Amino acid sequence: MADFPSKVTTETSSPHSQSSQQGGNSLQGLAANITTMMDRSFIRSIPAILMIVEIVLGLLHWALIASAPYTVLPAYGWVMFVAVTLWILTTILFFMILFGAQQKLTSVPWPVTVMVYFAGATVLYLTAFLANAASVHPFYHTIYYGQMAAASFFGAVVTLAYGASAFFSYLTWKGDGGNAATNTVPT
Repeated sequence: MADFPSKVTTETSSPHSQSSQQGGNSLQGLAANITTMMDRSFIRSIPAILMIVEIVLGLLHWALIASAPYTVLPAYGWVMFVAVTLWILTTILFFMILFGAQQKLTSVPWPVTVMVYFAGATVLYLTAFLANAASVHPFYHTIYYGQMAAASFFGAVVTLAYGASAFFSYLTWKGDGGNAATNTVPT
């Protein structure tokens, strides 16, 4: 009876037949593996929606500025640096959370890290928005005035989105996630 586990095999099919059951080719198998690794509940959450808004409107913000002669005013150098850097970092963070990097990198305190990132991003984007809004007037008599004014508007919206993300990441860090039901359950 002691050698029972060594005599039993649990393999019911060969690896080749399993890949044929998943779709027949490696591309469909890869797509199946990627979709199983994705955190689908994250995509439907408010923080994910805010991150998508930050990515899309942040791209629009710096694209509007980049398509104008922004090098005329030094303030737009700061605006472009903040907008592009935070766009790249937010995109990376979004995909890290979407594919569950926080389960693989357990040594990183994720709630605190995300909260500090969004709080810092809010402050940086606020300074970039103010620099952008203050620097629109020199373009008043040019064809780029509306473009720079629109960039200032989208900078304000992205700043608000980063502020909301900082708020929700603070709630996550505090532990209750903003759920009122957790406070009413008796212990």
